[in-house]
Amino acid sequence: MKKQVLVSVDRGETRVALLEATGDVAPQARSSGRRRKKPANPAAGYRVAELYLERRGNRSIVGNIYKGKVDNVLAGLEAAFVDIGLEKNGFLHVDEIVIPGVETPRRGRGQGKDGLKIHDLLRPGQEVVVQVVKDPLKTKGARLSMELTIPGRYMVYTPQGEGVGVSRRLPDKERDRLRKEAARLDLQGGGAIIRTAAFGAGREDFEREMQYLFKLNDVLRNRVEETQAPDLVFQEADLSIRVVRDVFSDHFERAVVDDQKQYQRLVSFFTRTAPELVDRVELWEEDEPLFERFGVEREIQGTLTSRVDLPSGGYLIVDYTEALTVIDVNTGSFIGRGRGARLEDTITRTNLEAAEEAVRQLRLRDIGGIIVIDFIDMARARNRDAVLKTLRRSLDEDRTKTFVVEISPLGLVEMTRQNVTEGVREIMTRHCPTCGGEGVIRSEETIAIDFERRLRDLAKEHEAEALLLQINPRVGAVFTGNGARILRQLEEETGKWFHFEGSEGLPLDHFAITYEGSREDVAERALPFREGDEVLVSIVEPHMYNVDDAVAKIDGYIVSVTGGGRHVGEKRLVRIDEVGRTAATATMVVDGAPKGETDGDSSDDVESSARRRGRRGGRRRSRATADSSAATSE
Repeated sequence: MKKQVLVSVDRGETRVALLEATGDVAPQARSSGRRRKKPANPAAGYRVAELYLERRGNRSIVGNIYKGKVDNVLAGLEAAFVDIGLEKNGFLHVDEIVIPGVETPRRGRGQGKDGLKIHDLLRPGQEVVVQVVKDPLKTKGARLSMELTIPGRYMVYTPQGEGVGVSRRLPDKERDRLRKEAARLDLQGGGAIIRTAAFGAGREDFEREMQYLFKLNDVLRNRVEETQAPDLVFQEADLSIRVVRDVFSDHFERAVVDDQKQYQRLVSFFTRTAPELVDRVELWEEDEPLFERFGVEREIQGTLTSRVDLPSGGYLIVDYTEALTVIDVNTGSFIGRGRGARLEDTITRTNLEAAEEAVRQLRLRDIGGIIVIDFIDMARARNRDAVLKTLRRSLDEDRTKTFVVEISPLGLVEMTRQNVTEGVREIMTRHCPTCGGEGVIRSEETIAIDFERRLRDLAKEHEAEALLLQINPRVGAVFTGNGARILRQLEEETGKWFHFEGSEGLPLDHFAITYEGSREDVAERALPFREGDEVLVSIVEPHMYNVDDAVAKIDGYIVSVTGGGRHVGEKRLVRIDEVGRTAATATMVVDGAPKGETDGDSSDDVESSARRRGRRGGRRRSRATADSSAATSE
């Protein structure tokens, strides 16, 4: 499968997109200068498969090596917490402890051959050299390992390891060849893992890279001796180098970079590690942004939505929870092909498309942990097998470790995907300040019912005849709407009078008493203006019962404007005729432009003076969403 890598560098972040061919793609011509002229449609035949995003000051620490101090050892967890100089201690499990010459205990065995347990190997205050294998996620600290690795392009060198391993993603024949090539390497007492990118590499490539890795290992040892714990010893390469190093191979047609400095860094990296690939690195110099031209921006925005449409008309719903991610498959508008289409065929086709798209979304959004895919129920076992086979085949392109369980009779597929770093969605978003990440909030009606209970209690506690309450206008609308029926009943039950003030900026559940006194004093303070006041208002909608009239709102207070029907969407100066507790009526001052415009005043000046005339020493205070038919003085 042909692939491309796009690297976009901005002041605040670096973004990398991996594109994969969707079908037959014409080969891209490359110029000797490694600079490409503007093609007609460079994204034709490709789609975005993976996205990576890294912001300055918030880089991933996976691969970083630290000299840390053991903070405490927990025998019950067979783990230790290590201070590596970050906000949270790192987590070091017994399986990740490596001490030369000592067989460490493993999970399920409890202790090594010498009867050693974890508290025999580590003690509080002990200095250890560890490498981060998983970023701190949510409330958890970084996952650590004492088995250090130094990654190169073709292989990963393990100074404390032994033997040579070969990536299982390579064909068996190629794995055997690479194992023979690497068997003759001098690893200086360490071990090595041959990467997937080594496909076609020879002994000369390995020897050249080993010299580079040995130098890095020498630098690492020197820094460990010089560094005082806890502190960083070795930092992993930045995002673009890291991704290109790990994935770029002969399968990739090119790597396109839109930043001159980053372009030079990639050229320098390949000159040292894979000179034959240098010509495939290109500098993007067009006026149109790189990610815009290739359609990557659209895909980035798509990762923030829950719905993903399928080609046939079906769709996926991706729902995130703390413990797992659920992907629900729906037929949507797809009703089958042809007059003889059967339900089972329609369902199977939708599920086959969903299997491919679900894997693509896992890679695109970098979703990890437990994943449940809810396919539509299929009656035939062979159709279920076909869907599962499609799912597994799509996962072959995923570089992240996955494990898939057989499809259940209910059409559910349970799987796990290794979670190493935060995905694009987690980096680009934060919890909603209103719902706190729950996705739902209490409705206005629910809050109003709760406030109604509180008002009954307040009526018993306060001796004042009336109370002025500050609440969100949308909640107040529940009390004052429909002719203020609920408010009237409450006042009859309690013997108190209630007035409301507030603005849309208040939280829905805001509740406060701002004034209490006699009925007349509270009413005077609560009303937004008096009869005869001239106010500049925004006319927002036609009147419900009279097409010639319209409705305006001031902080939610309803004003029925006589003759304002043809001025909907405009700001007009009106004169208040009648003022009620929940609504008011008004007439146009000038039929056309506001009075201030005819006098040569600016609209802002008119609005300012009109509001001063209308407030009368009070703040805005009554939320009125009552039916406009109730706009009469009480």
